[in-house]
Amino acid sequence: MNADELRLKYLEFFKSKAHAQIQGKSLLPDNDPTVLFTTAGMHPLVPYLLGQEHPAGTRLVDYQKCIRTGDIDAVGDASHLTFFEMLGNWSLGDYFKEGAIEMSFEFLTSPQWLGIPLERLGVTVFEGDATVPRDEESAMVWKRLGIPEDRISYRPRADNWWGPAGTTGPCGPDSEMFIDMEKAPCGPDCAPGCSCGKWLENWNDVFMQYNKTAEGVYEPLARKCVDTGMGIERTVTILKGRQSVYDTEIFSPIIKAVEKAAAYTYGSDGEKDKSVRIICDHVRASTFILGDPKAVSPSNVGAGYVLRRLIRRAVRHGRKLGITGLVLSPIAQVIVDQMSGPYPELAEHQGYIIEELDKEEQKFLETLQKGEHEFEKLLPNLLKDPRKIMSGRLAFKLYDTYGFPIELTRELATEQGLTINRAEFDEAFKKHQELSRAGNEQVFKGGLVDQGEMSVKYHTATHLLHKALRMVLGAHVAQKGSNITAERMRFDFSHDAPMTRDELEQVQAIVNEQIRRDLPVTMGVMSLDEATASGAIALFGEKYESQVKVYSIGDFSREVCGGPHVEHIGSMGTFRIQKEQSSSAGVRRIRAVLE
Repeated sequence: MNADELRLKYLEFFKSKAHAQIQGKSLLPDNDPTVLFTTAGMHPLVPYLLGQEHPAGTRLVDYQKCIRTGDIDAVGDASHLTFFEMLGNWSLGDYFKEGAIEMSFEFLTSPQWLGIPLERLGVTVFEGDATVPRDEESAMVWKRLGIPEDRISYRPRADNWWGPAGTTGPCGPDSEMFIDMEKAPCGPDCAPGCSCGKWLENWNDVFMQYNKTAEGVYEPLARKCVDTGMGIERTVTILKGRQSVYDTEIFSPIIKAVEKAAAYTYGSDGEKDKSVRIICDHVRASTFILGDPKAVSPSNVGAGYVLRRLIRRAVRHGRKLGITGLVLSPIAQVIVDQMSGPYPELAEHQGYIIEELDKEEQKFLETLQKGEHEFEKLLPNLLKDPRKIMSGRLAFKLYDTYGFPIELTRELATEQGLTINRAEFDEAFKKHQELSRAGNEQVFKGGLVDQGEMSVKYHTATHLLHKALRMVLGAHVAQKGSNITAERMRFDFSHDAPMTRDELEQVQAIVNEQIRRDLPVTMGVMSLDEATASGAIALFGEKYESQVKVYSIGDFSREVCGGPHVEHIGSMGTFRIQKEQSSSAGVRRIRAVLE
């Protein structure tokens, strides 16, 4: 079974179990400053897991594109990926452990579906601790279905617990499914959940069973939910009997494109194979980021920084394979052709993808030339040192200031008979990495960073600002993203020129006039066609369900949105625009506060 067949089978199975298929969302989540990308299939569903009603009902299924940046440096081995697809099904107060486990078991083992032999299936469940009891309920269901005791592994909170979105809130144990990769066990204690490689996880059922209070007490939830996630790439690897995700049809056409560019045959050299895998993964991730309806361009901050890092790392590994010219866009074209079926946005944004990759690749090649020039300027003094050692501090400066990779610095140094104080470089790089990771990949909380009073006010204010901008600047204005905390809001919108002082004052005055009118906020559920016919604004390029929520602010504003919002806007305070600036080509950004 290939990836396309798996995706369709999964949807078919859960639709046969009365699940409504919903649309996967953007890679760039709105209103969540704690994360740069959608990191899991459940990320866009968190507000509904936390209690909001979903327009499509209580049983849902979808497939979702995801990016995880925490392991970029590990990409190149057999399994790590930056971009991946996640299949998921949800119960919002409907079935719970027994129903979820029975469906997971049927889909995995039934000959009608995946047909994985029962003897290759192992599971983990929560072992319990001083605050929450052992999850015997899940274990009993697995035993009843035929999983023997020795393939049910009880694991600690670090392995089998889904924590609350914040310090308090819904949480609970999970049960993970593993496939025996038919390798020898690492020892007598080797069991599902062991990291030796014998057991490969491919599905996770999360049971949101408790509410954690501010006092640290776990109270049973009245409305229990289920959230599950299955990785497409990993599952296809298992179904095809491969040892690596790169040995499947998902990656074979991308590998062929790299082989052609490098005049190299994959499988000939371990180190070069690693470079091929890095190029495949990084160009794939970059293509999906650039092809997203809310696409960012390469930059030095946020999601744009991650994108730039992926592109430049791919270029550098291309040079290691002997590639000198522009090579990323032909590889991206293969990915667009391959993946536009389930993700039509790639074909829609094909021109932008190719243009941005070529532009960034050319810019980095110029950066490499500049770095080589800076190294040449340092060389006379370096050669005077009788120890022939280049300080790690200097090497890191080349990296940090000029974007010059340490591997290339080492190559140039070796040619001159020099070595680099690598420990000093690694120390500086580690500090840089920690700062980068802290700023770029925090734990997500879904929807708004919190559902506190101020965050909800700011979210409501984005609707007022959006309408005011359209009134002052024109109907071409469309929201391109927002970022909200309890202290401020940031709003990106399409417009090709800086706003004048008069325009900003007009927008601010319009928003404050509506707040003074204390308009009520109401919500209705309808089809997308009905919503747009009623005058509701929907984000261009966003994927919506067949039934959507429409929030109206009096007679002023009407938008398709998931919420939450204040009930009356008179309590929001005074709206003040702090700054208006460029965000990217054709996109402006407003920062504002409520006082």
